[in-house]
This record gives sequence, structure tokens and C-alpha cells, in this order.
Amino acid sequence: MTTTVQAVGLRVRTGRYVAVDGIDLDLGPGVHGLLGPNGAGKTTLIRALATVLPPHAGRLRLLGQPMEGRPDLRAVRRALGYLPQEFGYYPRFTVAEFVEYLAWTKEVPGTGRRRAVRNAIERVGLADRADSRLKALSGGMLRRAGIAQAIVNEPELLLLDEPTVGLDPQQRLDFRALLRDLGERSCVVVSTHLVEDVAAACSSVVLADAGRIVFHGTPDDVAAAGGPDDAGDSPIERGYSALIARHRAGLAVAP
Repeated sequence: MTTTVQAVGLRVRTGRYVAVDGIDLDLGPGVHGLLGPNGAGKTTLIRALATVLPPHAGRLRLLGQPMEGRPDLRAVRRALGYLPQEFGYYPRFTVAEFVEYLAWTKEVPGTGRRRAVRNAIERVGLADRADSRLKALSGGMLRRAGIAQAIVNEPELLLLDEPTVGLDPQQRLDFRALLRDLGERSCVVVSTHLVEDVAAACSSVVLADAGRIVFHGTPDDVAAAGGPDDAGDSPIERGYSALIARHRAGLAVAP
């Protein structure tokens, strides 16, 4: 398997706080769900993988490029797609203008840029709103526009932080199908609190707690870790609860 993300002893600070504390991670093509309670370090890890935050210690390689020393950030960012929890945009831009502007910043070739923009907008179900201004969109539509800009360059590494916020149930189903399609060719990392989205769309689960990776396995592995007395309405939710509880009790959680 091609390695897209490789971290060894990675530490990342936010101010004086060590939010990612010595993690090891190896990810290739597929859809990887990043789960964990609030304060687990998920957003900080996503931001480090997006080259927004530099590593404080340890080693990080993205798409074969080391992120220490003097990394070639421009080369990595051309092949990267990123949707943060809160993303900035120009309210007066239309959906098409917004996605095209981000395509330009990612150096999508001019000859195919319009086609790439149109394809990205269609894939998120906004073709009929391509000429609508962003300020006129609902929260769910705005989120889908954010996903469109993240995929417009057909990224090798796609990072999505809470991408389903504001999406209705049907849109979430469509999004899961899109993730599975994207994971055929790319390494997709999805940070979310929605365990069921992970079960439906992800090939692997990375479970974080207190800045560390405490579990990495398949959704079936997570479900198998739970029992009838663990909190949750489904096998994977009960497994998630059990794994967090075991980690905090100092017990082994390996699948």
C-alpha cells in the first residue's frame, strides 16, 4: 500500500499546549475516520496534516515529502484538499466563483479549470446553485460548497474536519457515497463526532484521546470491542465507548 501520511513520534503544539502528543500513524488510500472526544487533538492533527501547523517534534511525511527542515509546502498543497471546521469565504462570490478561486490557488491548470470546477460542484449536489451567492446559501449548502473546493483539484490527500455539520439525512447519505468514491484513489481523513458516518463510509478508524492515538483498526474491530453494557445505540457506538473507557483505565485497546 502506498503511504500518503506517515507520522513518527509527532508532537504538535497550539500555543503552550501539546495537543498532539507523540503519535505514530501510517495511512494510505482509503477513507480513514478520525474519532475521539472533545479535546482529543483531532482538529490539531488535521491542521498539521494540512500544513497549517508545523510539527513541534517527531517526524511527519506527507505525500513522500518530509515536513521538517525546509519542506516543499507548495508541492504538497497542490495535491492537498482541506475543509476546516470553520472556513473563510467571500460572501458575494457565487459558488462557482468561490470554487474556481480555490482551484486557482491550488494551481489547477487553466485549460481544465472550468471543467474541474463544474465537476466538483456537481459531485456535491450544487449544480443548480452554481450561480448563487454564498451569502444566500443555507448552512448545509455552504458546507457542500466547502467540500467542493476541497475536492476540485482531485487531491491525493483529502482532509475533512466535521464535514457533515449542517447536512440533512439524505445529504449525509450522498456524502458517504462520495467519500467511498474518493477513497478509491485518494487518502481521505475525516474527523467527525458521528460514529455512524464512520461505520458507513470508512475503511479504517483512528481513535484519539488526550492527544494520542489509542486505536487504529477497521469499523468491525471497533464494533467487536463493545458489549451490551457499554454506552451507545449501535455496535460501533458501544465499541467506541468501550475503547475510550479502557484507554482511560490504562487497559490495552489493540484490536
